[in-house]
Amino acid sequence: MIDTPPPDAPPIGGAFPDGAFPDGALPDGAFPDGALPDGARETVRAARRADAELLGPLHLAVWLETYPNAEAGIDAAWVREQRGEDGSAAGIDRWREFIGRTEADPAQWFCRIVSSPAGDGARPLGFVCGRRGAAEVVLGPMYLLAEAQGRGLGGRLMAEFLAWSGADPIGLWVTEYNAGALGFYRRHGFRPTGERELWRGRLPNLRMARPGAAG
Repeated sequence: MIDTPPPDAPPIGGAFPDGAFPDGALPDGAFPDGALPDGARETVRAARRADAELLGPLHLAVWLETYPNAEAGIDAAWVREQRGEDGSAAGIDRWREFIGRTEADPAQWFCRIVSSPAGDGARPLGFVCGRRGAAEVVLGPMYLLAEAQGRGLGGRLMAEFLAWSGADPIGLWVTEYNAGALGFYRRHGFRPTGERELWRGRLPNLRMARPGAAG
């Protein structure tokens, strides 16, 4: 999946990893195994508060899919220690609050989700969110499940985000070892700024930026 974290999250560095959901990452039946039907059309739409019930667990699931990396000393246990609350009632409440902001002030706050076809349960497969800062638009978080990759869905999400951001410059953070996400952002006009950070002393992130129309 494409990774771009919120202010307290690491950048989206493992955005397009392989692998199934870790055991216990999601409620039973929320994200069943199996490929999507060939030719199915997924839907991209604005997030609604009711989506928080699945976006919280999905957020934890994509972290568990994306960030474990032996070289960085990051495993599923570390991810759960740092982000385990994302799938809890508190994490769901945070999503509900954030989505409420996008509904109350859509010019300032943004969130779109991509969901599977109705015949597959219309379940969320990924999302992209953002906000307008004082100097630039902040992209993140942005994630797409591994099972949904290679279908052009990341590009559809990014197109929605770029249309919303307009001519403003955009910034994001991405995990250094997430080669898929780095390539994805480069293809959409983002370039590394040279800034780096170790999120919570372990996850290596770098900053990328896309200039505004006048940049």
